[in-house]
Amino acid sequence: MPEASFPTGYQRALVTGATSGIGKAIVLALRDAGLQVIAVGRSPDALAELASEPGVTTLQADVRDSKAFSAALEGLTVDVLVNNAGVLSTRAAFQEIDEAEIDNMIDINLKAPLQLARNVLPGMVERSRGHVFFIGSSAGRAPHPGAAVYGASKAGVSLFCDALRCDLLGTGVRVTEIAPGRVQTQLYRTAMGMQAAGSELYDGYESIQPEDIAQLLLAALRMPAAVDVSRLEVFPTAQAVGGSRMVKTLS
Repeated sequence: MPEASFPTGYQRALVTGATSGIGKAIVLALRDAGLQVIAVGRSPDALAELASEPGVTTLQADVRDSKAFSAALEGLTVDVLVNNAGVLSTRAAFQEIDEAEIDNMIDINLKAPLQLARNVLPGMVERSRGHVFFIGSSAGRAPHPGAAVYGASKAGVSLFCDALRCDLLGTGVRVTEIAPGRVQTQLYRTAMGMQAAGSELYDGYESIQPEDIAQLLLAALRMPAAVDVSRLEVFPTAQAVGGSRMVKTLS
């Protein structure tokens, strides 16, 4: 493994939503940087593929099951937590969505990362080191059409990060929110279908790639222990915040 330039003592990371997109890119980037990585996901096939990677162990779990996480992580030291798992299960006007989707998005996008952070933070505080990352969204910083509940869940994550930093002052534990604009992942494809998402959101646009987010996370993690990058907002050059406005790539 290459020599890591992380603060002293960082050895193990845990990444949720690790089987595709941003999560998978982060798992491999952290592994390549020299950390042991626990990759958490729900797909047995995708986890089996990750398990073949050196330096990566896998954990099949639903992020909403906080008791299962407590049992699985007992006795393990987690120095870096990346709360990446998230869902945009539908993309429609708020009054048109199924009421069950409200609970689904709030449970996965907001409640689950808070519970997991609560699980690992006591150990980080005791060791006087650690870094907790939350993958937020521009939808939590400005209104996006068809994403009212998703945006509300990500706005909750954003404010939580600010409040958590207040609670952790003096402990040596850092908190970073990464709030990207449009990244080329499965998120919208799940809500809209593969063909519709490609046609409306990606074809003709230059989107951020998952590997770009992984490199931003590494940059924040590699800062000296006295430096906490509290929030990183990143957009495609062709996207402006507010209303998710994008322009097609010029030929």
